[in-house]
Amino acid sequence: MAKVAQRQVLADIVPVATATASPPKWTNFRFAQVSGGEITASVEKIYEGGKLRPTLLCAPSEIGDITVTAHYDNDPVASDSQTGIEEKLQKLRPLVGRALYDVTIQTYDCDVNSVVPGTGRLYKSALLVGLTEPDGDSSSGAPSTFALTFAVEDVKKA
Repeated sequence: MAKVAQRQVLADIVPVATATASPPKWTNFRFAQVSGGEITASVEKIYEGGKLRPTLLCAPSEIGDITVTAHYDNDPVASDSQTGIEEKLQKLRPLVGRALYDVTIQTYDCDVNSVVPGTGRLYKSALLVGLTEPDGDSSSGAPSTFALTFAVEDVKKA
Protein backbone atom coordinates (compact mmCIF):
# COMPACT_ATOMS: atom_id res chain seq x y z
CA MET A 1 0.00 0.00 0.00
CA ALA A 2 1.41 3.37 -1.03
CA LYS A 3 1.60 6.37 1.25
CA VAL A 4 -1.09 9.00 0.66
CA ALA A 5 -0.25 12.65 0.08
CA GLN A 6 -2.44 15.31 1.65
CA ARG A 7 -3.34 16.52 -1.84
CA GLN A 8 -5.10 13.20 -2.45
CA VAL A 9 -7.65 13.69 0.37
CA LEU A 10 -10.50 15.86 -0.89
CA ALA A 11 -14.03 16.74 0.21
CA ASP A 12 -17.32 17.14 -1.64
CA ILE A 13 -20.53 18.56 -0.18
CA VAL A 14 -24.10 17.94 -1.34
CA PRO A 15 -26.97 20.03 0.03
CA VAL A 16 -29.85 18.46 1.93
CA ALA A 17 -32.99 20.47 1.22
CA THR A 18 -35.31 21.05 4.18
CA ALA A 19 -38.57 22.95 4.66
CA THR A 20 -36.65 25.96 6.03
CA ALA A 21 -33.43 25.98 4.00
CA SER A 22 -32.40 25.24 0.44
CA PRO A 23 -28.60 25.60 0.44
CA PRO A 24 -26.66 26.10 -2.81
CA LYS A 25 -25.18 23.18 -4.72
CA TRP A 26 -21.43 22.65 -5.10
CA THR A 27 -21.61 20.18 -8.00
CA ASN A 28 -18.23 19.01 -9.33
CA PHE A 29 -16.45 21.15 -6.74
CA ARG A 30 -13.74 19.61 -4.56
CA PHE A 31 -12.58 21.41 -1.45
CA ALA A 32 -8.79 21.65 -1.34
CA GLN A 33 -8.36 21.19 2.41
CA VAL A 34 -10.14 19.10 5.02
CA SER A 35 -9.60 19.13 8.77
CA GLY A 36 -11.33 17.90 11.90
CA GLY A 37 -13.52 14.90 12.41
CA GLU A 38 -11.53 13.61 15.36
CA ILE A 39 -13.39 11.07 17.47
CA THR A 40 -12.93 11.53 21.20
CA ALA A 41 -14.55 10.42 24.43
CA SER A 42 -14.60 12.30 27.70
CA VAL A 43 -13.09 10.50 30.65
CA GLU A 44 -13.54 11.26 34.31
CA LYS A 45 -10.69 10.36 36.65
CA ILE A 46 -11.81 9.60 40.15
CA TYR A 47 -9.14 9.54 42.83
CA GLU A 48 -10.51 7.42 45.62
CA GLY A 49 -9.08 8.02 49.06
CA GLY A 50 -5.61 6.52 49.52
CA LYS A 51 -5.20 5.31 45.91
CA LEU A 52 -2.22 6.42 43.80
CA ARG A 53 -3.96 5.83 40.48
CA PRO A 54 -7.42 7.00 39.43
CA THR A 55 -10.44 4.95 38.48
CA LEU A 56 -11.58 5.86 34.98
CA LEU A 57 -15.20 6.45 34.02
CA CYS A 58 -15.89 6.64 30.32
CA ALA A 59 -18.48 8.64 28.41
CA PRO A 60 -19.90 8.31 24.90
CA SER A 61 -17.65 9.34 22.04
CA GLU A 62 -18.34 12.33 19.83
CA ILE A 63 -17.03 13.55 16.51
CA GLY A 64 -15.42 16.95 16.17
CA ASP A 65 -16.50 19.52 13.59
CA ILE A 66 -15.37 19.12 9.98
CA THR A 67 -13.89 22.16 8.22
CA VAL A 68 -13.50 22.26 4.44
CA THR A 69 -11.46 25.00 2.79
CA ALA A 70 -11.12 26.13 -0.83
CA HIS A 71 -9.67 28.94 -2.88
CA TYR A 72 -11.94 31.91 -3.37
CA ASP A 73 -12.97 33.54 -6.64
CA ASN A 74 -15.39 36.41 -7.06
CA ASP A 75 -16.92 35.25 -10.33
CA PRO A 76 -20.57 36.34 -10.06
CA VAL A 77 -21.87 33.67 -12.43
CA ALA A 78 -24.47 31.47 -10.77
CA SER A 79 -23.59 27.89 -11.55
CA ASP A 80 -23.09 24.48 -10.03
CA SER A 81 -19.50 24.33 -11.25
CA GLN A 82 -16.34 25.85 -9.81
CA THR A 83 -17.48 29.37 -10.71
CA GLY A 84 -19.92 31.43 -8.75
CA ILE A 85 -18.31 31.00 -5.33
CA GLU A 86 -19.20 34.52 -4.20
CA GLU A 87 -22.86 33.97 -5.07
CA LYS A 88 -22.87 30.68 -3.16
CA LEU A 89 -21.33 32.38 -0.10
CA GLN A 90 -23.95 35.14 -0.26
CA LYS A 91 -26.68 32.50 -0.18
CA LEU A 92 -24.99 30.63 2.69
CA ARG A 93 -24.42 33.58 5.04
CA PRO A 94 -28.02 33.66 6.33
CA LEU A 95 -28.16 29.84 6.41
CA VAL A 96 -25.38 29.27 8.96
CA GLY A 97 -26.95 27.21 11.72
CA ARG A 98 -29.73 25.96 9.40
CA ALA A 99 -28.20 24.50 6.21
CA LEU A 100 -27.54 20.77 6.03
CA TYR A 101 -25.03 19.05 3.75
CA ASP A 102 -23.82 15.51 3.21
CA VAL A 103 -20.03 15.82 3.52
CA THR A 104 -17.96 13.14 1.79
CA ILE A 105 -14.21 12.89 2.25
CA GLN A 106 -12.40 10.56 -0.11
CA THR A 107 -8.88 9.53 -1.00
CA TYR A 108 -7.97 9.80 -4.67
CA ASP A 109 -5.22 8.08 -6.63
CA CYS A 110 -1.86 9.79 -7.15
CA ASP A 111 -3.13 11.60 -10.26
CA VAL A 112 -6.22 12.82 -8.33
CA ASN A 113 -8.41 11.32 -11.07
CA SER A 114 -10.29 8.51 -9.39
CA VAL A 115 -11.34 7.54 -5.88
CA VAL A 116 -9.47 4.76 -4.12
CA PRO A 117 -12.24 2.24 -3.29
CA GLY A 118 -13.10 1.77 0.38
CA THR A 119 -11.44 4.97 1.61
CA GLY A 120 -14.40 7.33 1.83
CA ARG A 121 -16.04 8.80 4.93
CA LEU A 122 -19.58 10.15 4.84
CA TYR A 123 -21.03 12.62 7.32
CA LYS A 124 -24.80 12.66 6.62
CA SER A 125 -26.87 15.79 7.25
CA ALA A 126 -23.97 17.79 8.69
CA LEU A 127 -25.09 21.18 10.00
CA LEU A 128 -23.27 24.26 8.67
CA VAL A 129 -22.12 26.01 11.85
CA GLY A 130 -19.44 28.33 10.49
CA LEU A 131 -18.50 30.29 7.39
CA THR A 132 -15.03 31.83 7.39
CA GLU A 133 -14.95 34.70 4.93
CA PRO A 134 -12.16 34.91 2.33
CA ASP A 135 -8.95 36.04 3.99
CA GLY A 136 -7.00 39.08 2.91
CA ASP A 137 -3.46 40.44 3.18
CA SER A 138 -2.50 43.51 1.18
CA SER A 139 1.14 42.43 1.01
CA SER A 140 0.48 38.93 -0.29
CA GLY A 141 -0.06 37.46 -3.72
CA ALA A 142 -1.16 34.09 -2.31
CA PRO A 143 -4.66 32.93 -3.21
CA SER A 144 -7.41 33.83 -0.76
CA THR A 145 -9.33 31.01 0.88
CA PHE A 146 -12.70 30.56 2.56
CA ALA A 147 -13.90 27.79 4.86
CA LEU A 148 -17.12 26.05 5.84
CA THR A 149 -17.41 24.30 9.20
CA PHE A 150 -19.93 21.53 9.86
CA ALA A 151 -21.11 19.92 13.09
CA VAL A 152 -21.55 16.19 12.58
CA GLU A 153 -23.38 13.40 14.40
CA ASP A 154 -21.91 10.24 12.93
CA VAL A 155 -19.49 8.94 10.33
CA LYS A 156 -20.21 6.14 7.87
CA LYS A 157 -18.30 4.45 5.09
CA ALA A 158 -18.89 6.30 1.81
